[in-house]
Amino acid sequence: MVSVQNLEFELQNLFKEKKFSEIILEITTKTQENERTSGLFVLLGISRISLNKNNKDQVELAVSDFKKGYLKELTSENSLNALVNLALASVILSDFENTNVDFDEIKNFYKSSPESFQNKRPINIAMTTIYSRLNDFEGMVFHLEKVIKSGDFISNDLCNYGFWRCYDQSWSQKDFFEYGQFVEKNLIEYPSDQIIKLSNKKNKKINLGILSADLKTGHSITFFLKTILLNYNKDEIEIYLISNQKDPTSVSTEITNLVFKTIDISQLSDLDALNKIRKLNLDIMIDVMGYTSRNRIGLFKNRIAKRQVIWMGYCNTTGLKNMDYIISDQNLIYENEKDLYAEQVLYLPEIWNTHCGFDFEREENPPPMIKNNFITFGSFNNPSKINENVIACWAKILKNIENSKLIIKCPSDKQQLIRIKKSLKDKSILDSVIFHTSFDNKKDHLNLYKKVDIALDTFPYNGVTTSFEAIWMGAPVLTMAGYNFNSRCGESINKNLGLEQLIAKNENEYVSKAVDLSKDKEKYISLRKFIFENAIKSHLFNKKKFAENFFNSLKEIIK
Repeated sequence: MVSVQNLEFELQNLFKEKKFSEIILEITTKTQENERTSGLFVLLGISRISLNKNNKDQVELAVSDFKKGYLKELTSENSLNALVNLALASVILSDFENTNVDFDEIKNFYKSSPESFQNKRPINIAMTTIYSRLNDFEGMVFHLEKVIKSGDFISNDLCNYGFWRCYDQSWSQKDFFEYGQFVEKNLIEYPSDQIIKLSNKKNKKINLGILSADLKTGHSITFFLKTILLNYNKDEIEIYLISNQKDPTSVSTEITNLVFKTIDISQLSDLDALNKIRKLNLDIMIDVMGYTSRNRIGLFKNRIAKRQVIWMGYCNTTGLKNMDYIISDQNLIYENEKDLYAEQVLYLPEIWNTHCGFDFEREENPPPMIKNNFITFGSFNNPSKINENVIACWAKILKNIENSKLIIKCPSDKQQLIRIKKSLKDKSILDSVIFHTSFDNKKDHLNLYKKVDIALDTFPYNGVTTSFEAIWMGAPVLTMAGYNFNSRCGESINKNLGLEQLIAKNENEYVSKAVDLSKDKEKYISLRKFIFENAIKSHLFNKKKFAENFFNSLKEIIK
């Protein structure tokens, strides 16, 4: 039998060459389980997942390997590595049907591990992944704060923390502003001799860049981008689409065909991407990511265009001195709040965003309550936005309206469903809730709104895409007044539709408005008819008018 230590050393070369099948064969044939070190267990588990993370059996074996690897040594670096991978693999396993992942056991492993383990970034980031899957906000914050306080963080950690705070009612806009300043201070600033200088040369046309990592066909971002990409003057403007999409081959050709040039930076370092973009001599660069996933916020710290603008994807301040403008409207950032945003506020005349609509003819649908003889509410929002306060309000609504139902549509995220169902059960309304998972196509998704009488917005993190979709299909959206940009999106949408009556001042009014509207059938039917007849003519879907306002505003900032 080969020396276990020698085998572990030899396998490192195979691992570098990604020969995972060979690694599995070597370990399973040349060692007994009781002979394996933590390092061998980790190699075995990673190899199984690398070969096929979509195979439930392989992932289960990997989880078992990582657990054995952790328990084998407990205090070694290999043991820490095993625990990190155990957490990450368990999250993958939890997505499969008919699995029972013991996250509590992993939490206990973490708590009982040496303090030196508990303070290290890899394990805290792995634990954050678990708490994110469980939608346990306090757990996520706890582990992200440990990472940030340790000083051993990357820009993505800082952004994740700021992004998740958007779901938190305890933070004021002042908190977001101050945290943004902290992010600004901790992003890398490259020495001037490493950076290509921006040209002062005036371009014949306006060179406009748009940076996104969400350009996949059918993604929400693409429906909003189309409002401007279908309606700009190509004689005046050249648009460069800068893609950081994980899989460059999945970038929507429908979008790329509408721009002058598409440039992929997904595989480039910040410094290389910075210099590549600077060569374009952009007049304006629009970031539609902010702190969201796969962002490149560090590029903006170092300036990649003469004017830099944050829009749409992240509805709050970035904190960056070099982010010159944030696109808003008067309903989202009030005049007396402008000092709580690091950027200058670029107010668009009516609404900050407009949806391009969908490629099929709209049909006026009779209110479902007429056929059903009961009212049906709906929420198709990201389940992460469905917090305990939101569910508590929904419970009061359903309990106050006899035979009422609530449709919740969320992706096939097992842990989110478990969490939401438990909360609904605790509040004795689970039997009144109907769950739908994702549909294969957009039209089927939209047709589900035909079963919804009133859409219920989430808070403090409002829906945007889902609200536009509901209104497109003729369903009113009840929202609650917020305290900053991302918590006022519902307000702006309803105000632009002339429906201030669907904006509640607080949770009690949110409940009472839903109940009152449900009981006044004539008022409800009239409201629904108004939405169907007027939505398409409103600022919500007026692509040409929005694009005109949008580009006129951009022209002003480069004068």
